[in-house]
Amino acid sequence: MSPDGVIDIGQQALQVTTLLAAPMLLSALAIGLIIGMFQAATQINEMTLSFIPKLLALVVALFIAGPWMLELLISYTLRLYESIPYVVGGS
Repeated sequence: MSPDGVIDIGQQALQVTTLLAAPMLLSALAIGLIIGMFQAATQINEMTLSFIPKLLALVVALFIAGPWMLELLISYTLRLYESIPYVVGGS
């Protein structure tokens, strides 16, 4: 296998990882920002206040984006399995 092939597989893996993490990270970021603005406006300095809303947002994001995430992961895995003869055979 050529170094270009290894780099290509690694790049695709990083792309899939980023796409899989994005819905949950962005929803947690948005909820954290909203809760942070609420805490700044009301001067409530409770560190655990944002835990439950973030957890609920993650569950909702996983529920909404879960089928898409699963489809993305399955298609990437199938592409990897289909490329095994080319990787091992070198052609």
